[in-house]
Amino acid sequence: MYPSSSVTNAQWALLEPLLPPPGNTTGSGGRPEKHCRRLVLDAIFYLVRGGIAWRQLPAEFPPATTVYAIFVRWVRAGVWQHIHDALRDRVRVRGARRPLPSAAIIDSQSVRGADTVPRSSRGFDAGKKINGRKRHIAVDTNGLLLAVVVTMASIQDRDGANRLLSVLRAHCSTITMVWADGGYAGRLLDWSKKVLALTVQVVKRTDDVKGFKVLPRRWVVERTFAWISKHRRCVRDYETRPDHHEAMIYIVMIATMSRRLARTA
Repeated sequence: MYPSSSVTNAQWALLEPLLPPPGNTTGSGGRPEKHCRRLVLDAIFYLVRGGIAWRQLPAEFPPATTVYAIFVRWVRAGVWQHIHDALRDRVRVRGARRPLPSAAIIDSQSVRGADTVPRSSRGFDAGKKINGRKRHIAVDTNGLLLAVVVTMASIQDRDGANRLLSVLRAHCSTITMVWADGGYAGRLLDWSKKVLALTVQVVKRTDDVKGFKVLPRRWVVERTFAWISKHRRCVRDYETRPDHHEAMIYIVMIATMSRRLARTA
């Protein structure tokens, strides 16, 4: 047991029904699964929390190649996003809110890319002086993830927001209001209104106030970035593919929300 990452019994009761059925139970043949799925989840959560390489998984877990193969297979099938969305709806209902939100907050964060990130999918953020990738996220008013898109760090926030808001509209049709910072001002406001029927409101910083001041709405998404950065695998970008990095973000939120639901069950 690793207290910071291992799946508890209460968590497993929540996660097990959301996992896809094994391939050999669908009538299409194939070998039965050799390793316990709970151990596989433990291994993935351990890797994401500790920030280690796949081949550095401890010996008590299934083989690293097997764990990685399951991770990739579930990325292609959209399993991580399915599990995440189901848990997010439960957290919202537990907090006396409707499952589908009506408002969102968007922001971006540039992270340095390791040597495993290919040159074709990385860029240089001149503002933050970071060579790597940029993750664009949309969260609800509680800070729960709604959508995530990973691009090169050289992509401007407004350009990345076009794809992010399109993904957000496709998954959350009830969204009508989006809050953002000053980096999203400009043509994005008119485009989102005309094309996606989304009202993007820019929350500007007030220069007349001295000292630190919490900006309304914008602090929520910054807190979500702090939740993500608690997991060392997401402090830097080690993934060869952007969709694998997006899956890591979903796994972080799955671990966070499942622990929260297990504590309040």
